[in-house]
Amino acid sequence: MPSNLASLSGIPLFSGVPEEQLELVARMAVRRKFSRHRTIVYAGDKTNSLFVIVSGSVKVLSRDAEGREVILAFLGKGECFGEMGLIDGSPRSADVLAFDACELLEISRDDLVKALKDNPDLSLNVMRSLVARLRQANWKIESLALMDVYGRVAKLLLDLSEDVDGIQVIRRKVTKQDMAKMVGASREMVTRVMKDLETSGYIRVDDGNIVIV
Repeated sequence: MPSNLASLSGIPLFSGVPEEQLELVARMAVRRKFSRHRTIVYAGDKTNSLFVIVSGSVKVLSRDAEGREVILAFLGKGECFGEMGLIDGSPRSADVLAFDACELLEISRDDLVKALKDNPDLSLNVMRSLVARLRQANWKIESLALMDVYGRVAKLLLDLSEDVDGIQVIRRKVTKQDMAKMVGASREMVTRVMKDLETSGYIRVDDGNIVIV
């Protein structure tokens, strides 16, 4: 098992942080494991820590009073959550669930605030992370307002894909229901769009992975 320091050194949030400062943060971090589908934090909880994903992935979602869900994001290895509350001290803004078994590093808000005061590079990295979240939120607002379901599904597939030897492949096993919750449509509509994309030759399923042709 890699040490806390080794795990943090490859995280973009801590890029540029001097080793001695990173060692201090690593000593503060608590390693935690969560089984698949387990809730890690709930919306409304007090924000008292930042989580860094060492392995596995999580999904961030919001629920209304009737229990309807909207998936805001999937986050994987090297990403983190809890930055917003880290800055303003507000309660958690969304639920975060383990999408599959995952291992996280939890760093207390008090320890991180102290590290931020001592290290401008870390402060800048947190700002970059917050800007990325804002851009993602802007895209969701724009797509819901301007794109039809077909366009939203196509854009989502591109966002979920990764480059594998020059080919865009979606390795994450995202269900049609999860996709529907991400694009604001019914599962039946998403299924229809996916079938049309496959029939038209835009995507194909290869060994359980979706390949964007």
